Amino acid sequence: MNDKIEKIKKVIEPLRQQIVNHKVYAAIKDLDDLKVFMQYHIYAVWDFMSLLKALQNNLTCTSIPWFPKGSADTRHLINEIVVGEESDVDSQGNRKSHFELYLDAMLQCGADTSQIEKFISVLKNTGDFKSAFETSAAPLEAREFVDFTFKIIGSDKDYLQSAIFTFGREDLIPGMFISLVNDIHKNFPNSISVFKYYLERHIEVDGDHHSQLALQMTSNLCGTDKQYWKEAEQATIESLQKRIHLWDGAYRQIMNRKTNESSMSFTQTSNSN
Repeated sequence: MNDKIEKIKKVIEPLRQQIVNHKVYAAIKDLDDLKVFMQYHIYAVWDFMSLLKALQNNLTCTSIPWFPKGSADTRHLINEIVVGEESDVDSQGNRKSHFELYLDAMLQCGADTSQIEKFISVLKNTGDFKSAFETSAAPLEAREFVDFTFKIIGSDKDYLQSAIFTFGREDLIPGMFISLVNDIHKNFPNSISVFKYYLERHIEVDGDHHSQLALQMTSNLCGTDKQYWKEAEQATIESLQKRIHLWDGAYRQIMNRKTNESSMSFTQTSNSN
């Protein structure tokens, strides 16, 4: 891979380590904690699909009449990723996008899907993000995460979209989180088997293969333009900062839940005495 790619990797490594070692993972002790995390993470899963389709729209011809557009190599890279993300299979062999698979995982474990479903419903009917966020009472950190993604989408700069897709969205689920989920699965095998499958599938499909495709795509799009690489680096840094902020929000919500439960337990014990 070229030296520009390696430079970005080196610059963002401290931020990547903050994500990989974020305290939210250690805070997830039981199924209820995991539900809270999922209710935040689902927004990143959803807008990932929007980022993916923005890239496909920009890099291939998705209108009629069809005409050749851009590099055939780059078209191949994005189309292969889209197939894996938009029409993968669940554990039963049914075709599902990764977003739909994640929703299935939330429903199985009893996580609240009403916020994300309301958000999507309002957005689909109005096209108004502000109204969708407010009506669904989406978490502030999720709003800011999605707003940033759509700022990059709205820039119509395919090289920036590719950069945050490549460096800000791939390979960020750490091994410790997988181990954590496996531990919870031992206690609640009928509640998080779909989520466990989602994570394993994410690693299998989105891991090394898609990461390499995405790296090549970004390299192709930035080419030899120094300004493109500079902008790509800055956008990547900001995307990782938004991810940390999203995880911070999930962590605070998990800890608030624990504090509230402890207070209620203390009050009930005091009253019984």
